[in-house]
Amino acid sequence: MGLTNAELGLVLTTVAGSATALGAAVVFSERLVQLASKPFLAGALGLSSGVMLYVSFVEIFVKSLDGFADSSAFGDSDAYLMATAALFGGMAFMSGLDALVHWLDPNRSAHHASDPRKHMADPAPDLAPCCELDDGVFDEIERRRAAAASGAPAAADEPPKADDTTKDKRLESMGMMTALAIGIHNFPEGLATFVATLDDPAVGASLAIAIAIHNIPEGLCVSIPIYFATGDRWKAFRWALLSGVSEIVGALLGWALLKDHFDNLLYGIVFGLVAGMMIMICLNELIPTAHRYDPRDRVVTKSIVAGMAVMAASLCLFVYG
Repeated sequence: MGLTNAELGLVLTTVAGSATALGAAVVFSERLVQLASKPFLAGALGLSSGVMLYVSFVEIFVKSLDGFADSSAFGDSDAYLMATAALFGGMAFMSGLDALVHWLDPNRSAHHASDPRKHMADPAPDLAPCCELDDGVFDEIERRRAAAASGAPAAADEPPKADDTTKDKRLESMGMMTALAIGIHNFPEGLATFVATLDDPAVGASLAIAIAIHNIPEGLCVSIPIYFATGDRWKAFRWALLSGVSEIVGALLGWALLKDHFDNLLYGIVFGLVAGMMIMICLNELIPTAHRYDPRDRVVTKSIVAGMAVMAASLCLFVYG
């Protein structure tokens, strides 16, 4: 007996949210921690941006347009106008969530990354998007890599030796605030994945793939600072996992509030908002952060195109598979 769309939506949302745990799991392997370099993160963020941008413009926005057109409340031209308005509404909503994150912790802001001059400079470590690691983290990774290359005994199970307690506290706080920021963003993403699956499981699966891909580096960015600050792998892993749980909560709450009100018009609104939110995450966070890791653009643009190709191939498989 197959799953209903609602059951499948919950499964897909859980898988997408749990992807933060996959990224966080690197702290259980000292070798994987040492591989968390700037080029790697730039490529991962670029890849996830390409996936999300492609599915937002090619699939989700089209679903929004179809929803408005099928609602009988709008003609074709009006449906396009309403879908466009919903898309920009989603972008505005995500900007509001970014403002909320900044209000909760004024030392963090994703908006500075929109200034291209910051990409070429050495940015202040206390002003970072929610998926960015500061130079102190990369310095610790380099120290561990050098120690491993020289054959020095690894202190994988001991708290790393920091310059002082303040540095440890700052790293731990950075990881926890990153978890909070990601949790806030994951809430509407969970609702989006669930609603998309209710309407069309193929679209829901595509959206879950896109969200899961970008959740992996986000989980890494939660866990590594906490692990470096405390030496506690499980604490770092739990915080990253917790940030992904909000995706499941978003799905369940959305289902509880909207289950008796789903119609074509609501689908049009939700899909338009989702497309806008996904695009804004890419433009305001993922791509600027990737460029800060890779200011010479050696991998970012290539990885964005690769992400688009991956999602295009996935959608083709859904059509012809």
